[in-house]
Amino acid sequence: MTDLPARATRGPTDALGAAPAHGATVAHIVERLREDIFGQRLTPGARLVESELTLRFDVSRGPVREALRRLAAEGLIEHLPHRGALVRRLSGVEMRELFQIRVELEALAARLAAETGDDGRRAAFRTAIEPIFDDSPRQPSDYIGENAAFHDAILTLAGNRQLHDLAIRLQLPLIMAQVGDVLTPPVLESSVREHRAIANAILRRDPRGAASALRAHLERAAALALARREN
Repeated sequence: MTDLPARATRGPTDALGAAPAHGATVAHIVERLREDIFGQRLTPGARLVESELTLRFDVSRGPVREALRRLAAEGLIEHLPHRGALVRRLSGVEMRELFQIRVELEALAARLAAETGDDGRRAAFRTAIEPIFDDSPRQPSDYIGENAAFHDAILTLAGNRQLHDLAIRLQLPLIMAQVGDVLTPPVLESSVREHRAIANAILRRDPRGAASALRAHLERAAALALARREN
């Protein structure tokens, strides 16, 4: 079990961001803790201790408890009897089920994105995905952000708000934050190539190719994520 690191005792101007504006305390705490989880600074099973968080953010227990409640509603943390608030640890079964749903939803999103005829939205998509064409080696923590942005760009271009909201609820960043051990350099290189193949199919307006490439990408990601985990 991993407790919140010692650096959490910093004040409201901690290393993860400036102090929140008056009235934005809870939102600020939520955003900082969300970044810690997705950035793997808080690992699965890590305890979120109220007293340490009050020191870190220089607030009373009220805002901290509300922030933890919101994170629990998002599925990022869980409250266990006699253990308190913990970063949620996904089981192999949960990962498999989430990936099964996400493959279908995002394949649909890729098809819709490729069919989109709005030139302005397509231009915005090209701008949003520029990082995937950078040949620099990736670090796992950087790739997680790039990956989330890429998938979000596809969902945005698809133009289906309900589909976008459903996919976001499936917590792909949370899954990625829990599989850092499989994000080796060869895996990252393969993932970047797959992202480029998906993007190029969308830009070519090839719905079938885009859906097929995205499906293969997520199925490979699921296999890697589940390979080292028990059900």
